[in-house]
Amino acid sequence: MFTEIALFLLDTVFTLFGMALLLRVWMQWTRLPTRNPVSQGVFQVTDWLVRPLRRIIPGLGGIDWATLVGAWLTAIVFLLLVILLSGADPSALLPLLLLIALLNVLKWGVSMVMWVTLLMAILSWVNPQSPVTPAINHLTDPLLRPIRRVVPRLGGFDISPLALFVIAQILLMVIARLGAGLFGARFGL
Repeated sequence: MFTEIALFLLDTVFTLFGMALLLRVWMQWTRLPTRNPVSQGVFQVTDWLVRPLRRIIPGLGGIDWATLVGAWLTAIVFLLLVILLSGADPSALLPLLLLIALLNVLKWGVSMVMWVTLLMAILSWVNPQSPVTPAINHLTDPLLRPIRRVVPRLGGFDISPLALFVIAQILLMVIARLGAGLFGARFGL
């Protein structure tokens, strides 16, 4: 029982931190102004890791590579802790672990898109004047705009967030299958 609780807590903490790192990249990609509560909170949570990494990993091509590497390193540490808790030898899994960590970062990113889209939809119904609504709309607009061109409004309702949610869920299934395939190929499953 202790192991299950520890695994749950590790998964929760590392997933939230990994998503915060990826949200930082997303905010920079969409050029979200830094003077809003969402940006300030994400910077406060992630600066301790990103700032030192920026000294050795420069941004290139408009991409914050230091933050992406930070998310990947976070996934590696998470997977190492999970392996250690399960009693396995992490050195036997090291090459595979690096690739599975990358899939884990992809999973965090797609899950984050789902959660932000869900939050945007809920806020549009419950509290459209919320102080975080402009930031969330700014983040999701580049993802929803192409879907809105293809998916028509139904009776005045914008169903593009639902379409994005379904696309993200399908991507999560593909990522899970890839991870299972890698793990199964290594262990004969």
